[in-house]
Amino acid sequence: MMARVKSLFDPLVRLLLLAIVLASIVPVTGEGRVIARLISDAAIFLLFLLNGLRLPRQQVLQGMRNARFLLPLVAWVFGAMGLAGWGLSLAGEGVLPPTVALGLLFLGLLPSTVQSATAYSSLAGGNVAASVVAAAVINVLGVFITAPLVSLAAGAAVGIDLAGLQRIGLILLLPFAVGQVLQSRLGQFIAENRAIISWADRGAISIAVYVAFSAAVEQGLWTLVSASAWMWLALLIAAFLLVGFVGSWLLGGALGLDRGDRIAFLFAGAQKSIALGAPLASVLFPPATAGLVLLPVLAYHLTQMIVSAPLAGKLSRASARP
Repeated sequence: MMARVKSLFDPLVRLLLLAIVLASIVPVTGEGRVIARLISDAAIFLLFLLNGLRLPRQQVLQGMRNARFLLPLVAWVFGAMGLAGWGLSLAGEGVLPPTVALGLLFLGLLPSTVQSATAYSSLAGGNVAASVVAAAVINVLGVFITAPLVSLAAGAAVGIDLAGLQRIGLILLLPFAVGQVLQSRLGQFIAENRAIISWADRGAISIAVYVAFSAAVEQGLWTLVSASAWMWLALLIAAFLLVGFVGSWLLGGALGLDRGDRIAFLFAGAQKSIALGAPLASVLFPPATAGLVLLPVLAYHLTQMIVSAPLAGKLSRASARP
């Protein structure tokens, strides 16, 4: 129980909850939306610049050589979980607003987390090196393939046009590439100021969520989603959690991974990244749509933290037994 309570006090969780509350009480409206969108875009640009500076090219290249671990993980994260999200979005079409149901598909196609998957893998006695490298590689791939996969699966509901592709290139890919180029010069500074950089990450994600939810609140978010729809969303998120955690664990066993790699596979395979989800939704979807699309992502992020903390403790105790 204490592990679950502590997971709710994660700094990012607190900031996300604060962003949702502020967007509900003081949403950005009128002419302020243009300025807020520019600030959100700048924050997302900074976030991906920092990601480019922080992810060592050598680690990414090294991780790509561990095909026995990485290839099934990539197939699981983007393939199996994507199909699960698509199936749940179809199941939710009759009981959820269409845009919220679309959010389940978007959730399924997101890459796994970096920081929390690695942290819980370490706590559970997993292979931390494999977890770090796998999360880095999957997030790099996510920048390039999540948007096309969402467009392909959702069709006209997303409607990525030339302008949308240009925004993805300018706000996500360009800063990441610049960060990779400048890594040799600024990598040491990033390493020495991890606490500041972490808060910059969290701030950028929270700004993206605040702006997206402000637009959704202005469109009537809290009246569009009824009490019964919230109940169905909770049930569908629970089903997705079951697929993610149980499926990842069983697949790791079927692959014959040793216990350390299997634990790393579990957390990298089951967790979904709000760090990419929030900015990508802001870039990919219109402002009035992005907040509703993010509802399942935020719900899953909060619940995966609650599930992961006690699960990591249980795995750690099991690993310690003779």
